[in-house]
Amino acid sequence: MTKPSDAGHVRQALRNATMEDHRRVDAIYAGFALDSAPAYRAFLTAHARAVGALEPAAGPRDSRLPMLRDDLAALDAAWPQPLPLDARDSDGYRWGLRYALEGSRLGGAMLARQVGADLPRAYLSATHGKGDWIAFQRALDGAAAEGGEGWLGDAVQGARAAFALFAQAGALAQAGAAARVEASAHG
Repeated sequence: MTKPSDAGHVRQALRNATMEDHRRVDAIYAGFALDSAPAYRAFLTAHARAVGALEPAAGPRDSRLPMLRDDLAALDAAWPQPLPLDARDSDGYRWGLRYALEGSRLGGAMLARQVGADLPRAYLSATHGKGDWIAFQRALDGAAAEGGEGWLGDAVQGARAAFALFAQAGALAQAGAAARVEASAHG
């Protein structure tokens, strides 16, 4: 008999601690229609503003920035200025950022199916390979075990900071889209 995987106890703790943050981000991004080029461009621009700040601070194993740049370029969109991130120099904090970034890959797989047939989807299609999500959870658990007191608190702060950046970027994109609609109605 094989022992079931015990990976994921830290992921579960992070999930529980950031559930409301995650719901807020999901609610913001649910407003983007991914089947039209303008709305999808706004969605990717928002992600670029967040991921452009998060990946350099988090140092994930596999960067999705190049795919995001390519998708935006294919939509004739300029690369936006990343949002400011007050990143802490803490291993736990960086792991919290990675947790949010890796989790967004899971969501990306579902969202990629909603992208219009003629639109680029390399960024959203950059999902985990077989066993990668479990490997990430094991690495997360290992980092927590070695991190000592305060590590999990730092990781929660990092995850919350990542969710806050995604929320801010999404809200900015929605506000920009609303302003464009308003301007075209009066123009």
